[in-house]
Amino acid sequence: MVLGRLVALLLCVLSTPVCCAQDVTSPKEIRQRAEFGVKALQRWYDPATGLYLTTGWWNSANAITVVTDYMLASGSKKYVAVLKNTFERAQVTVPKEKWADPKKEMTGFPGFLNKYYDDEGWWALAWIGAYDVTHDARYLTMAQAIFEDMAGGWDQTCGGGIWWSKDRKYKNAIANELFLSVAAHLGTRTQQGGTYNQWAAKEFKWFRGSGMINGDHLVNDGLVIDSETGACRNNGRTIWTYNQGVLVGALAEWSRSNWDAGVLDEAKLIADASLVHFADKSGVLHEPCEPKCGADGVQFKGIFVRNLVALNAVAADARYTTAIAVNAESIWGKSRTEENTFGLVWSGPPGGPDAATQSSALDVMVAAMRAKK
Repeated sequence: MVLGRLVALLLCVLSTPVCCAQDVTSPKEIRQRAEFGVKALQRWYDPATGLYLTTGWWNSANAITVVTDYMLASGSKKYVAVLKNTFERAQVTVPKEKWADPKKEMTGFPGFLNKYYDDEGWWALAWIGAYDVTHDARYLTMAQAIFEDMAGGWDQTCGGGIWWSKDRKYKNAIANELFLSVAAHLGTRTQQGGTYNQWAAKEFKWFRGSGMINGDHLVNDGLVIDSETGACRNNGRTIWTYNQGVLVGALAEWSRSNWDAGVLDEAKLIADASLVHFADKSGVLHEPCEPKCGADGVQFKGIFVRNLVALNAVAADARYTTAIAVNAESIWGKSRTEENTFGLVWSGPPGGPDAATQSSALDVMVAAMRAKK
């Protein structure tokens, strides 16, 4: 068996070296790697709060999402109790009178709501994933409640779109992409699908016309509003991986209930441009902020890959499968510690892993499972 794998590896090197390692990594091995990664992630889980130590609130939502994705890909139900615990313990329980008054500082909200609409969107997607695993209606109901709050951020400044936060000072890509994604996911799972799909259509029409998608088919961070005219334009700020990924994944999900072929064409343009823009000569993805990305940027690349594999599920492309494989192999071989924890820089070294870098890299391991099926 070992000799056979060596022969396969040699043949691969002589043909397409960039994907060799994955070509000789069996589905069983890929699943085991993801399993080891999830187990390591749970070392940071705090049962008392339902959140993950060493990282933030929105990052914990992404950690929950990758755990649900692992269970969906593997068929395991091992972490269902984790979902239940987080649902019960991580809700904010600040009394209404302390947050309903706009004159008071908004530090917390009942349920999974807070000051930032993008934070809310991550939790909505996390609970949609939990629903997919368990079919427990409580999770879907929570996602719907979160979406309703997000919809309250829509107004006609810049012609539409939701604000980044309840301060209403900045309209950006990620909040609106998540609004689109949550609408698209609820549209394929609820009896109110028509209403959510209308929101998705409204959001995407606005987003596409907002100017945030630049001439290179990449998404900049947000919009700048002219203080005198009120006109809005692309602010030219950093192109992050997750701003590409969330839009790609949202369009992939929306395509399941929207027969407009242009939706997937748009998603593929952005995905293709992203793979060129963010990958090094070996195909490994890098964030512009590396090797120091702060508390937020460490999460971004995994979100991109999570959504790339979602696009691949509805518009299969060998380039996407290869990109996922290359990054999974690089993480495992170059950015992993002896404890199966993963670092920020996927080409190595692992540096100091935390729950955010772990869940981000784990997105890739789970994507490799899904792509190999």
